[in-house]
Amino acid sequence: MKICWFSTGISSFVACYLAKDIDQILYTHVEDQHPDSLRFLHECEKLLGKKIEMLKSDKYTGVDEIIEKTKTFNTPFGAPCTRWLKKQVRREWEKANPDHHTYIWGYDVNEKRRAEAVQEALSDYEHEFPLIEHGLTKAECHGIADKLGLKRPVMYELGYPNNNCVGCVKGGMGYWNKIRIDFPEVFERRAKQEREFGRSCINGLYLDDLEPDRGNMDMEVFEDCTIACQILTWGKDNQRD
Repeated sequence: MKICWFSTGISSFVACYLAKDIDQILYTHVEDQHPDSLRFLHECEKLLGKKIEMLKSDKYTGVDEIIEKTKTFNTPFGAPCTRWLKKQVRREWEKANPDHHTYIWGYDVNEKRRAEAVQEALSDYEHEFPLIEHGLTKAECHGIADKLGLKRPVMYELGYPNNNCVGCVKGGMGYWNKIRIDFPEVFERRAKQEREFGRSCINGLYLDDLEPDRGNMDMEVFEDCTIACQILTWGKDNQRD
């Protein structure tokens, strides 16, 4: 089957829009995403003329539960929330749907390295990268969505580069200082958890010690937390463990 992995991000939508002969569009839902992500998903379904199938962990409700269980946020091998809410869900789907699938990904022309990493890590499958094939950047993808009349997810409108979970544990200083302003309750909850467990989201710096003027989100690059996110983070040796 030809499968398009959708992430409620603009790039993944355009990849689905450009891809041909798709059998299924799959989306792995995490409760910690902004509620507007589902409004965006349903609008994408109308434009694509195809239902987007929602996958979800049947073990954990969201990021908070995993943090409470593992007492950590991020590690050199990746974030536990990504492992359990993204990676494990994909693995379970693949077990239930064994086949030599072709996967469609929303990597743009500036992300060829990431595309190559996905091909290496998931060598059991074929892969297509419509945005790279068409030479499209992220900015051009946003332009395509705008011309189609697609309203962007709220997180983009607030100035975030990706539509990830609100309070992504992989964010840097600039990102967390913006979360402090836009979503103070999320910032405060993560800061409290950091002190409780003695670990931090930002390596070596607790959020309640983060000075409000530190960091520049425009210089902090962390990708859309799609299925591919954990592939690049956990590495090839961990894909089938």
